[in-house]
Amino acid sequence: MFSQTVEYALRAVVYLARHESEGPIGHRVIAEATEVPTSYLSKILHDLASSRLLTSRRGVGGGFQLAVSPDELSVLDVVNAVDPLQRITRCPLSIPSHCQQLCPMHARLDQSLAMVERTLAASTIREMLYAPARPVPLG
Repeated sequence: MFSQTVEYALRAVVYLARHESEGPIGHRVIAEATEVPTSYLSKILHDLASSRLLTSRRGVGGGFQLAVSPDELSVLDVVNAVDPLQRITRCPLSIPSHCQQLCPMHARLDQSLAMVERTLAASTIREMLYAPARPVPLG
């Protein structure tokens, strides 16, 4: 359901959250730790920075770090920064009789997407770091 881009973005953000006290971290370090191709990750990190979820600093001692506390940063924020969820607002088949109201099939699919959206909005990055009886991500 989620794109590879979303998976990679979440890995990077969770990694940065785990290491938030260390200051900026270079994209190569993040790429190695998260097992994401460096060039692909570089684009994702820039998208996250453009969305103001990360800050970036160039040069020696530069890198990326969270601009938003992991306690306040939702999973949906990260998803929408790199590959927004697409709700169904009109008939994907352009059937004229479905223009005013979605058919039952597309209405049910959109309800499911709405539920996923609510769940991701209510889930913080901090919650993705630690859960009882589960291993620490990327560790």
